Parts: sequence; C-alpha cells; structure tokens
Amino acid sequence: MSRPTPATRRSAKSEYIETDTGNKISRRSIIEGKQNIMLGGKSVVMAGAMLRGDLVRKPEKMADGEKEGPVTAIHVGRASIISTNCTIRPPHRISRGRMVFYPMRIGDNVFIGPGTYVSSAVISSNVHIGTNCVLSAFSVIRDNCKILPNTVVPSHMTIPPGSVVGGRPARITGEVGEGWGQGGGGEGEEYVEGGDLRALVRSIR
Repeated sequence: MSRPTPATRRSAKSEYIETDTGNKISRRSIIEGKQNIMLGGKSVVMAGAMLRGDLVRKPEKMADGEKEGPVTAIHVGRASIISTNCTIRPPHRISRGRMVFYPMRIGDNVFIGPGTYVSSAVISSNVHIGTNCVLSAFSVIRDNCKILPNTVVPSHMTIPPGSVVGGRPARITGEVGEGWGQGGGGEGEEYVEGGDLRALVRSIR
C-alpha cells in the first residue's frame, strides 16, 4: 500500500487568494458584486462566508442625464476577520413600494464569529462578535464592544461603546472594562479579544 503524499507548502496556501493589500479571501467564500465591496487591507474572508455586494442602491441620474458614480455596498476596514459561514448583507427598507439598500461599514480589527448573520449599518472598530449571532438591519455597534455567542441584536438598536451584549433579544449585560483589547497583535503575542488582529491575520494560511 502506498503512503499518502504529505501536503506541500504550496497546497497549504492555496485555500486563500491574497490581494496586493494583504487581504486573504477563501476560494470557498461566496462574493457577489465584487465591484461594490471594499476591503481595507490585511482582512480575511473565510470559507463559506457570503458577502452580498450585489445588494446596492442603484445609481441615481443626475440633472445632466449622467449617472452618479458607483456606490460601495460593503466597506470592511483593516485587519478584520469574517469567519466561516457568515452572511454579510447590507440593510434595506421599503421606500415608495421598492426595496432600497443602504451601505454597510465595518471598522478595523473586527472579528465576526462563525455562522453569524450581519445586516448592520455600522460596526465600529475593535469589536468582537461571537458565533451564531444575528445583527439585524440598521443596528449600530460602537467601538470596543463584545457580542456574546447566539445573541440577536434587534433592528435599529445602537450598542454604546465598551458594552458587553448578550441575549435574544440583545441587552447590555456589562462593560468590557479597562484593558480590553490591549496586549494583542504583536509578534508572538496571543490574540486578545478586541485587540489588534494583524498577528491573527498573518497566522491564517
């Protein structure tokens, strides 16, 4: 019986396509409307993640008949991680009988856990979102927040900076406290929730 061939370094790296700005996008992710998605650099989109950049407000016609420029549906900052099987979908509402989509902005150093559904308007920087959460349409998550696993954030809810949130529906259960996010991100340092995700991004192959 022949022995199995060990995986080569080349095949181990083939899971991700790396862009010029250091973003790592899994070949098994689902990216719709790529032209309407902006990744800020050194961010990761893992296998099974779905980004719906095709859900975007159609350009309006200007007075001179020209159309306005392209609209960014999803903007992700630097060193953020969208984990396996997440869905990132811009928020929408019905206006004058038609569905209108609004842009979504995700900040720097945001970790979105596996199986989470996101339709927020804004997720600010240094936010840690647990597994299997639902962030409903037009919710706003401010800086330095921790969303516990299995949390459902209702539509239009705004979570203030430094909050710990959990429950179905979500409620504020505490504060992250001083030192949240500090100590992570350096070479050889262990990842800290809410911290700099660059070291964790580098470790993903």
